[in-house]
Amino acid sequence: MEFTISSNALSSRLQTLAKVISSKNSLPILECFLFEVNNGSLTITSSDSENMMKSTVALDSNSGEGAFAIQSQTMLDAVRELPEQPLTVVVDTELATIKVIYQGGEYNFTIMGAAEYPKMLTMPENVNVITIDSGVLAANINRSIFATAQDELRPVMNGIYFDLTPDALAIVASDGHKLVRNKNFMVKSDSPAAFILPKKPANLLRSVLGKDGCDVVIKFDGRNAEVTFDEGVLTCRLIEGRYPNYNSVIPVANPNQLTIDRKALLSALKRVLPFGSKSSQLVKFKLDAGSLVISSEDIDYATKARETILCDYAGQKMSIGFKGSSLTEILSNLDSEQVTVELADPSRAGIIVPTEQPENEDVLMLLMPMLLNDAN
Repeated sequence: MEFTISSNALSSRLQTLAKVISSKNSLPILECFLFEVNNGSLTITSSDSENMMKSTVALDSNSGEGAFAIQSQTMLDAVRELPEQPLTVVVDTELATIKVIYQGGEYNFTIMGAAEYPKMLTMPENVNVITIDSGVLAANINRSIFATAQDELRPVMNGIYFDLTPDALAIVASDGHKLVRNKNFMVKSDSPAAFILPKKPANLLRSVLGKDGCDVVIKFDGRNAEVTFDEGVLTCRLIEGRYPNYNSVIPVANPNQLTIDRKALLSALKRVLPFGSKSSQLVKFKLDAGSLVISSEDIDYATKARETILCDYAGQKMSIGFKGSSLTEILSNLDSEQVTVELADPSRAGIIVPTEQPENEDVLMLLMPMLLNDAN
């Protein structure tokens, strides 16, 4: 079997698929890529037993068809440093050898049989299906994944929750202190369904999904999901369990509203936060008509900082505390020029929303307050 392929095309696919492979594998074969040549294309597969990703790339030419497994690190090292050029790959399955011929040189190494490689999960019929724009899905994952938890006692909080309802698809993440809820009104279903996507496949998806507007099809049941995108397919095991009622923690009556330039607020936080307590990371907001005073203090080291920002504030005078690092993360994961911070009182969660929402979407982020020693 022989085929020719672009070195850059092969290298980029291998680097993406390598992210699936675990450093500790239950089976030695899982340290390999599976190569399958068929109908003028090369399909490459990688797996860690819970997640499996396939990616297909067109070949420049080929003679013969077949499948083999190849040690992932060996193949990565072989093509990573090559400049863009056609590679000729000659495979002898009987001798279990492969030759990669490039301009000025060649590599020779061994391969393994494909029979031992795990088969990709086949989803049963009558499963739930979501079809969503690839750019929208990538943006939602990017906006949400920072808010997921690392909680061994509550594993359901460690993933991104997809909640399909008759009104919209809500993509949610929370660690109990901060929460992100993205609603997409273009995706809905008369039959409500939900699943929790673990962080690893979520990170894999955001690394491969483009902004080209292609459809992504997600099929899922109670245990597994299959995600089909433009250049391949990903199957993964889902987190099982019941996700908390995220809507119940979102305050609905928030009469005090602050509208402010997002980058200006983010910059002020980054200047003030280093002077606060390293353990609590408490930042105090003092709100009054037309101004926001941000301050932090570390009594143990006798450091403090204070900065005033002009803003549009409609509401009662208020002092409220937030964890500065969490608020910085929230502001960094929004795109709008201005944000609106909706507050009820110093003991209830603050809601941060972009002043201009993405088309057909509703983005909301929430942050629980921290106790202040004084309310001046």
